[in-house]
Amino acid sequence: MLRAEVCVDSVAGALAAQEAGAHRVELCSALGTGGLTPSAGLVEEVLAAIALPVHVLVRPREGDFVHDAHEVAVMARDVGLAVRLGAHGVVVGALTPDGDVDLDTCGRLVDAAAGRPVTFHRAFDLARDPLDALDAVLALGADRLLTSGQEATALAGAPLIAALVRAAGDRLTVMAGGGVTAGNVARIVAATGVREIHFSGRDRVASAARYRNERVALSGPAGDYERRTTSRAVIEAVLAAAR
Repeated sequence: MLRAEVCVDSVAGALAAQEAGAHRVELCSALGTGGLTPSAGLVEEVLAAIALPVHVLVRPREGDFVHDAHEVAVMARDVGLAVRLGAHGVVVGALTPDGDVDLDTCGRLVDAAAGRPVTFHRAFDLARDPLDALDAVLALGADRLLTSGQEATALAGAPLIAALVRAAGDRLTVMAGGGVTAGNVARIVAATGVREIHFSGRDRVASAARYRNERVALSGPAGDYERRTTSRAVIEAVLAAAR
């Protein structure tokens, strides 16, 4: 059976994912930047609100995945905190300056997970050699690899994802993510043979604010009176198309 992980950054998003029929959520903050570590309060509230497994993303900042000693210490603390709060798994990743999997850093993060399932995230898609990177992820003992096949979308990267599925066999679950939509999910699954997909299922919603100061845009060029949020309808459409 195909399983779906939905990436969310709010309690409302987690509830929408559960109601739509998702099998698991990846919890983060700042989805618009690719996702960052969520606050302890958000982790606690989501765990209390839904019955689905919750895997917590640990990423200290946007940008590349080459981290200094302080950032590694922060990530290790955040992994440990997520586990203590009750997260069912964690999502981590780090690379060396030369584009290889940073085994020292990632090994520390896996140790901090204390036996909880570990997903290696899309830092993999910036790795120099994907098959070498897969071997490194396997050596770390990760349970899952999230990838777009080193392309902008999982559909474009389907040939590599299929190769990774074959190479990993039963040792690790390869999960396709990146631009997964109702319009392409069936083709991605058929072309890759993945058993899991990952997507955010978001849509634009208008602000509930009645008073508006349009002269100021604190949230960037898009302004403060529209945002993207997890949509139950979008998730349901992707799941229906994948069946």
